[in-house]
Amino acid sequence: MLDVTLAGCGGTIPLKNRWLTSCMMRYCGKCLLIDCGEGTQIAMKSSSLPFKPVSVICITHYHADHLSGLPGLLLSMGGEGRTEPVTIIGPAHIEHYVRALLTIAPELPFEVVCRPVNDRIETMTLSGFTITAFRVSHTLPCYGYTVDIPRVGKFDPEKALANRVPMAAWSPLQKMPSVDIDGTTYTRDMVLGPDRRGIKVTYCTDTRPVPIIAEQAKDADLFICEGMYGDEDKQEKAVKAKHMTFSEAASLAKRAMPRRFWLTHYSPSMPDPESYLDEARAIFPDTVCGYDGISETIRFDEQ
Repeated sequence: MLDVTLAGCGGTIPLKNRWLTSCMMRYCGKCLLIDCGEGTQIAMKSSSLPFKPVSVICITHYHADHLSGLPGLLLSMGGEGRTEPVTIIGPAHIEHYVRALLTIAPELPFEVVCRPVNDRIETMTLSGFTITAFRVSHTLPCYGYTVDIPRVGKFDPEKALANRVPMAAWSPLQKMPSVDIDGTTYTRDMVLGPDRRGIKVTYCTDTRPVPIIAEQAKDADLFICEGMYGDEDKQEKAVKAKHMTFSEAASLAKRAMPRRFWLTHYSPSMPDPESYLDEARAIFPDTVCGYDGISETIRFDEQ
């Protein structure tokens, strides 16, 4: 199962009751964080989220409300005893921005590995998470992220027998791609049925609505999307600043048809996002206004 928590839902500047953008995903003892605005480590504490297991941090873009919390978070992780490397993913030149931020955190007890995303769409696997970064449309290079937890097929003893796989390999092949026994290599596909549906979460913020967002969020277990403005009178402002309104985000959800849909990244000029929820729900009825600390446990089908 995958636990997803929005530690912060604010855009631009933090408010008294709203931290800046960040989203934590936890799976099998590993944690992935998307974005790290100012004060993220405090927001995480407020939601009882751990620092030490964070192994991957995905940065959408280089505006301060999405990455200025990195030094504080990394120092907090070191303070909790982390020594394993941490990978930070982001648009091109991520290493330049991270290096600049770490001038105030120069003695971390772990290595920071930067992994730039240069293509329009790029997929990688880290710490058990399959991460797809996809380019969206903001005022500077910006990426959304789809996080998949793949699930292999069920063990099929009849298939294993038909493929003459020795019983000594049955259990290992349910955990590893291949096993060598007495000079013969046996592969997972020789004992397992077709892959089963895994878990999928798509997160995107700071963008105009573009087709790739709905494509990435198609049939997701959870789609988290920016709703910078609830008031439709802010449409012109949204276009100019390359953000979205609630209605535009809900229209993407209608195309993608996720099982759950959360709005996030609210303008500081919108203290009560729920007062605009009806317009979004008229387009996608299951729209939910995210809030700091909202959490969901997503289980595999049939689990």
